[in-house]
Amino acid sequence: MKVLLVYPEYPVTFWSFDYALKFISKKAAYPPLALLTVAAMLPDDWEVRLVDLNVEKLKDADLKWADYVMISAMLIQQKSVFNILAKCRSLGTRIIAGGPLFNSTPDEYVDLVDHLILNEAELTLPPFLADLRAGNPKKVYRTDDFPEMNLTPTPRWDLIKIEKYATLMIQCSRGCPFDCEFCDITALYGRRARVKNADQLIKELEAIYNLGWRDSVFIVDDNFIGNKGKIKKLLPRLIDWMQTYHYPFQFITEASINLADDDELIELMAEAGFNRVFIGLETPNEESLEECSKHQNRGRNMIGAIKKLQAAGIQVLGGYIVGFDNDDEGIFHRQIKFIQESGVVTAMVGLLNAMPKTRLWQRLQAENRLRFDVTGDNTDGTINFIPRMDRETLIKGYRKIVRTIYSPRFFYRRACKFLEHYQPRRPSNLQGHTIKAFLKSVFYLGIVGNGISQWYFWKMLCKSLLFHRKLLPDAITLMIFGYHFRKVSKRV
Repeated sequence: MKVLLVYPEYPVTFWSFDYALKFISKKAAYPPLALLTVAAMLPDDWEVRLVDLNVEKLKDADLKWADYVMISAMLIQQKSVFNILAKCRSLGTRIIAGGPLFNSTPDEYVDLVDHLILNEAELTLPPFLADLRAGNPKKVYRTDDFPEMNLTPTPRWDLIKIEKYATLMIQCSRGCPFDCEFCDITALYGRRARVKNADQLIKELEAIYNLGWRDSVFIVDDNFIGNKGKIKKLLPRLIDWMQTYHYPFQFITEASINLADDDELIELMAEAGFNRVFIGLETPNEESLEECSKHQNRGRNMIGAIKKLQAAGIQVLGGYIVGFDNDDEGIFHRQIKFIQESGVVTAMVGLLNAMPKTRLWQRLQAENRLRFDVTGDNTDGTINFIPRMDRETLIKGYRKIVRTIYSPRFFYRRACKFLEHYQPRRPSNLQGHTIKAFLKSVFYLGIVGNGISQWYFWKMLCKSLLFHRKLLPDAITLMIFGYHFRKVSKRV
């Protein structure tokens, strides 16, 4: 059997880092971890290839070679998915589809593909493979159960060229104990956080290490601390491994704000090499936090929590939302103030959107307020329901937030505030592409950039050299990110 794994193209988004990638000569920010993992579940005697449209083109010859195309995608990749499906049908190539996009709205795709492998592949792929061998595969495979993580194999890293990517990825757990109204994670993966054992995690890290990778690794859990007990037992093993191999990686992950309540966990994560964590901070409006069931964020000093993590050597990347029913026109100024005072430099502000299968989707559908198809990109200035606030006022206010916080002056001030509080455990690893990025930043941002951006670039460079010399690589990275975010914010 010949199988071609195809990963659809991502549009330019906040997290795509398209405008920043040129500074480090990379093609894409992240590899297609899900497809690499699924590839490891396929029979050993199958011929398997992978085409990631974010780093290379999909050719007709690739599709003609394959007996089956296997495709996985996020909602934001929907446009590319339709193009791929049309090309497969025109050439008569059979299609097997799975992943978040197809799980969210399977009815939209059941007539467009040959087989849907829904939910988590550890449980639904094996029966499909058995039926395929028997010659009677079904159209749809689904389950209501959640597999334990020990069923997940080490990804097939041999299928990609890792040097084309800025960051590699592994997964440690699935599921989240919280049930925020707008989030689809609990619908997809449940509220019980299932965690890989330490041996399994170390095996995956060694696989990446043996490839020669010595850079950032994104642990893609939706809430890395969803099961604190198991994570605390795992982290000492990770610390030992990192120390033995002289800290070859810097870890990025996602977590909930209650991380700041647990000093032991903060210490373990910082010592293990975690230096960035994305947290859904959402809003300073307590009524909106109550509305969306973001109880873990309520009644706390959010800025104090952020600074505590920064002082421990963990940079906070923040997610923010406007458009809640309890938001009024004052929320735009409050969000700007909240973001600036916290020193969260990478601040993703999005308009509230209702994702399929979320409690928000169900509520708005019952209220007859759903109106447009969701794009999967909450930073593109679109909203798929009728908000309580006047829609044009909301979008105008949203536009004001993103264009303000990523203006050179506001971005510089926020970066300075961050550098004042940030105390990393160890310096960033200097790579060849790090030096190249610095030289390119001097040229593109300091010499050929526009006047205001140039001024703040040199101001940041001088301030870092004078007061934060050890953080110079971090400061330059932030200025490059700021360039990307300004370019993205212009589309709103």
